[in-house]
Amino acid sequence: MTGKKFERTTPEAVGISSKSLEQLIENLERVTEMHGIMIMRHEKICAEGWWAPYAPGIRHSLHSLSKTYSATAVGIAVTEGKVSLDEKILSIFPEKAPENPDENLKQLTVKDILCMGSGMERLPEVTENWLQDYLAVPIKHRPGTAFQYNSVGSTLLCAIVERKTGIPAEEYLKSRLFDKIGIDSDNFLFERMPDGTVFGGGGFYATTEDNLRLMKLYKDGGVWEGERILSEEYVKMAISKQIDTATEKNGNPEATDNFLGYGFQIWVCQPENVYRADGAMGQFSIVFPDQDMIISVNETASNAHWAQNTLDEIWKFAREVWEETLPEDEAASTHLKEKLSHLSLEAPCRQCSRNREKESEINGKCYFVSEGRMGFETEIQNSHAGLKPLEGITEFTMRFVPGTCEMKFCQQGKEHEVLIATDGSWRWNRLKLDGRVNSELCLSGYWEDKNCFVVHARWIETCYENELKFCFEKDQVHMSRMNKVGALYDIATAYSNGAESLKIKRTKRGDFINAE
Repeated sequence: MTGKKFERTTPEAVGISSKSLEQLIENLERVTEMHGIMIMRHEKICAEGWWAPYAPGIRHSLHSLSKTYSATAVGIAVTEGKVSLDEKILSIFPEKAPENPDENLKQLTVKDILCMGSGMERLPEVTENWLQDYLAVPIKHRPGTAFQYNSVGSTLLCAIVERKTGIPAEEYLKSRLFDKIGIDSDNFLFERMPDGTVFGGGGFYATTEDNLRLMKLYKDGGVWEGERILSEEYVKMAISKQIDTATEKNGNPEATDNFLGYGFQIWVCQPENVYRADGAMGQFSIVFPDQDMIISVNETASNAHWAQNTLDEIWKFAREVWEETLPEDEAASTHLKEKLSHLSLEAPCRQCSRNREKESEINGKCYFVSEGRMGFETEIQNSHAGLKPLEGITEFTMRFVPGTCEMKFCQQGKEHEVLIATDGSWRWNRLKLDGRVNSELCLSGYWEDKNCFVVHARWIETCYENELKFCFEKDQVHMSRMNKVGALYDIATAYSNGAESLKIKRTKRGDFINAE
């Protein structure tokens, strides 16, 4: 990894008021759930902060911001002369073509895929044959003329890179991009499609700074520290309007920044010349070329799928950026720095109380799930990559001690243990489940009433938090799980026969692992 560490400076030194920056932070906290933000101007980081339990080195699910990485891989291959924008998709994957391809499919090019101009109006179900199924979808419009958001097509970009270079997409990105611009490839995760192809349409995990580094490459015209990584022509096309997106109004009329056009997996924005990499629920890396500024954001914007409120607040802030430096404001700068260093998300319960009678009744009992399904994982996180739901928890025990609930459970034939904070804080767990790349789980619980124990499960590498309710009634427990982004997923019932607690093995580090 060769990318140098960025220099830090005060906001005033790069023409930004610390007071306006603090106002931006407060406004963002008001309209969304923030996880992380970094602001670079004139090659220097002037503000950065993460809302605990999120932190600088923690990777975050990118959702569709992954698409910009996939397009960058294609751009590097184009720059190296290994891929042509005008190359026909069927010439790259002739064995995947339907028996009698129509004329529109025959004309489909790499460029059409890059700008969401496939002409398709629906997506296939994701299976091991996803590429063949994708090419079998009828193309209603002449390629390149009609915008239709298509995540499977974005994954096709990774498949194109693999086919044309002979190198797995993740290795290609590591050697051609990550190692050069300072992204730690060991801390970068990829979800995969059922056939093993990386899920380039939404399955990447990276840090807030990784995304800023990616878009700095575009801001600088494809050059990093004197080395050309992307051709100047490719960058110009990628960041400018290649196709009209006005039809987006039909599905999400409040997302006004989605109606202005699309480049190569990059959106055109309302402020003149501004463009952004964009993932669901507000994973942004936004470039302001005229102001020499980049703003990178991770959040969970559950109030608006496209996080338009966040963008609107950033546009207001950007209008207050000055061309020249400002007089240093030590008091405001210090206050801002203090605020940014103490950001945190509230735990679900600030004043938690013991429920000693019920805890004593529950402690050590083994409950067996008799009907329904229950688990800590968030299925939506992996569904777009075609991963099937896991088997639910089959049995569990709880044991309450001051400040903590120890929960042991069996799932997928393996035993696990997690710690749930009951003192108004979060407990950090590493819970590795089969087929899931994310494993960092923060848990916080409280008694809602004398019988109902509520657990908030935050997968810290994602946008998601689940709320699990355990309602105890004699020897039965009724359970429900709700995704806090807004969807009810599971209900289940368990019973106890008074069996002993499950036994769990631990590592020397104290992390919990699957029992052998």
